Amino acid sequence: MQKLNLPLSKVRTEEKEGKTYIFDPIRKKMLLLTPEEWVRQQFLQMLLGMGFSKNLVGIESGLTVNKRIKRSDLLFYERGGTPFLLVECKSPTVKLSNETFQQVAQYNSKIKAPFICITNGLQHYFCSINFEKGSYEFLKKIPLPCYINKKK
Repeated sequence: MQKLNLPLSKVRTEEKEGKTYIFDPIRKKMLLLTPEEWVRQQFLQMLLGMGFSKNLVGIESGLTVNKRIKRSDLLFYERGGTPFLLVECKSPTVKLSNETFQQVAQYNSKIKAPFICITNGLQHYFCSINFEKGSYEFLKKIPLPCYINKKK
């Protein structure tokens, strides 16, 4: 798989019938290794390594947007179940653009996480969302949920 602009995490892979599969530690199953799945698993491992809880994340959770079923890539929660960070992962060959940002913003209009992120494994953009003002602000650092800050 392509080298990413992320710390390389050790992940379990298997070859079956000429295809490569990667183990998803959250869903506890092997998944076909696509470029997007590679980004999702490496980004997930990075966040888990920072202290994000694997018990407080949903992967490919379903939601309805404009009467269509969509799936969010990664959704991290605070303790108590409040959405915290919505992450949209793309293949490294996908250029991050206003269109990809609009996709995660549209998903977040339903989810209402205070932070969103888009990544293709090479570039990563984090934003803080102000729902009252209908605005957003790009962040220089990854936002951390309260349960991580309380440990320090």
